[in-house]
Amino acid sequence: MSVRRLSPNQPASFEFSKESAKQAQWWISKYPQGRQQSAVIPILWLVQKQEGWVSEPAIRAVAALLGMPQIRVLEVATFYTMFMLEPVGTHALVQVCGTTPCALRGANELMAHCKKRIGPKDHRSADGKFYWQEVECLGACSNAPMAAINDYYYEDLTVEILDKLLDDFAAGKPPKPGSMIGRQGASPEGGPLVLTDPKLYDGSAAKPIKSLPNAAPKGKAKAPAA
Repeated sequence: MSVRRLSPNQPASFEFSKESAKQAQWWISKYPQGRQQSAVIPILWLVQKQEGWVSEPAIRAVAALLGMPQIRVLEVATFYTMFMLEPVGTHALVQVCGTTPCALRGANELMAHCKKRIGPKDHRSADGKFYWQEVECLGACSNAPMAAINDYYYEDLTVEILDKLLDDFAAGKPPKPGSMIGRQGASPEGGPLVLTDPKLYDGSAAKPIKSLPNAAPKGKAKAPAA
């Protein structure tokens, strides 16, 4: 397990936005009195959505809000890789899956392109717009290779498609997520091969249920046996 540490470059302070503060109180209200510390993960996530990453001043602010030791919040933030501990790209955080199914279908080429276009992994690009990293399985193996960009999955990627996606993000026009070759969910390339008849799943082929022997007439209860 890798050791995750806070960035050496920290802002002077952190303050919840009005909307983030409102959502934080909503999360806290979901837990019984005295158990508000249970909201630490969703509130850290609010911090990340507001700032793009989790800073040391933000950790102190979360600890104060929840009435818990700062070290406990730090433990959570450094344990879960969903929390970024240094500034990321202003336009896109690119997380390329490098696990076996994606690696077999071109993930290494995608990462090589990210290194060429963005720079070394786990660092922001020179213009500050992008940040990329290699991650473990994101659960979209059927549509490999893929990458999570900001909040969404982009699947069935090629170097050319990824490059176009980065162009769109750089221009401030996030493209539609999902399969880049038009798959429906995780169906095979070219479309579904089974269960293609709508009657199989829309209920139209279901047979009516016949009344059971000795069933009571509709609306009348059958007397129990003596």
